[in-house]
Amino acid sequence: MTNLPILLGLFFAAAYFPLTSSQPSWSRSVIKTIPLLAFAIAAFVAGLGPYLVAGLFLSALGDFGLSRDGDASFLYGLSAFALAHLAYILHLLGISGTQVWDAFSSAPISAIVLVGLMMSTELWLATHTGHLQWPVRIYVVIIGVMGLSALTIPFGWTVVGAGLFILSDVILAINLFRMSDTHHHRLKAGYAIWAFYIAGQMLILWGGLQG
Repeated sequence: MTNLPILLGLFFAAAYFPLTSSQPSWSRSVIKTIPLLAFAIAAFVAGLGPYLVAGLFLSALGDFGLSRDGDASFLYGLSAFALAHLAYILHLLGISGTQVWDAFSSAPISAIVLVGLMMSTELWLATHTGHLQWPVRIYVVIIGVMGLSALTIPFGWTVVGAGLFILSDVILAINLFRMSDTHHHRLKAGYAIWAFYIAGQMLILWGGLQG
């Protein structure tokens, strides 16, 4: 039963690639929203737990928000993803049975690198986000804590998925706030964001399916 929604999600994820840099439209929004909605259904059918299902479903809402135009839609999408990461934090810490700071003992180098990346956003990101500075700062902290939570569990698909999710958000931040609309790498950045994002979410789901 779980294979059908997963395959449906991957089909629409592939269908979205040509649309990554196109103008907002309702058809584009629908196609972008379906993959994570399908992944959430797969997780629900498989009985993978409320926090994982919630994280995937909230990510679908975030995809819809970021597919629309304007600051209000961006903040809606950002808020949905922040809530998704909070759900993932509860999911991951539930698996490990530890606390976030235990990442510094289970994977010290990765944890220090992640915190360094979070702190560096004050230099290359926060000062370029204008009136969205504080929402972006809060989101950076939340996704950073999600990454640290992933480091408290044994290395596997879920940890790789969380890492790819963070990588996609780093590229997204550069794409939104540091690249001009005519930048020669903008199209490639759109492809990379979607590829890393879908791969990350799929691996988080797959990690749950593998127990």
